[in-house]
Amino acid sequence: MQSFSVIYKRAVKRKGSEEALEALMPTAKTSHQLARIKDHEILAEMTKCVFRSGFVWKIIENKWSGFENAFHDFDVTQCAMLSDEDLEQLTTNAEIVRHAKKIASVRGNAQYLTEVRQEHGSFGKFLAQWPDDDFVGLWADLKKRGNRLGGQTGRFFLRFVGRDTPMFSADVVKALILAGVVEKDPTSKTALAATQAAFNEWRSESDRSYAQISRILACSVP
Repeated sequence: MQSFSVIYKRAVKRKGSEEALEALMPTAKTSHQLARIKDHEILAEMTKCVFRSGFVWKIIENKWSGFENAFHDFDVTQCAMLSDEDLEQLTTNAEIVRHAKKIASVRGNAQYLTEVRQEHGSFGKFLAQWPDDDFVGLWADLKKRGNRLGGQTGRFFLRFVGRDTPMFSADVVKALILAGVVEKDPTSKTALAATQAAFNEWRSESDRSYAQISRILACSVP
């Protein structure tokens, strides 16, 4: 497996300078900041990511006030208690995107947040307490217990809410293959474990966040 220093030098060369590369680095929230996030903000971000998946993001942004009205400003208790009739009625609401399964995901994810709140006090505290060296496990929890939060949707949610996580863009996957970590897009448990181990090693070597490591990986390939 390639060292992070080799990958970093390649990314610097592609971007022209260290300054140009460093200007692209994302930031993540601290554990204290994550723990302070309100559950309705979490549910709102989950909903944005679910509805943006496979859709034009600008349309979701333009309709966002309609989503807030339709889903009670994402009050977790009210959304968790939406009836089947409520969900069916929302599929006729022109103020939102009328996708039945994605509309139903709001109730499902509100119920997920309710469970987590009972276990940890809030979803923000849950994110703050999750082990830093196990983003793959956190992805799996979102996929298993959440609704439509698997794959890139769950990763985008974590990134936008401020939890440190890598992204698996096409360029990141290409870089992982080039570095000798995996042979193809890591989707199997074995490949994900290898990817987790590589990111943990690179983080130890570089003292950088997972988000920054994945950005540097993406910048290191043509």
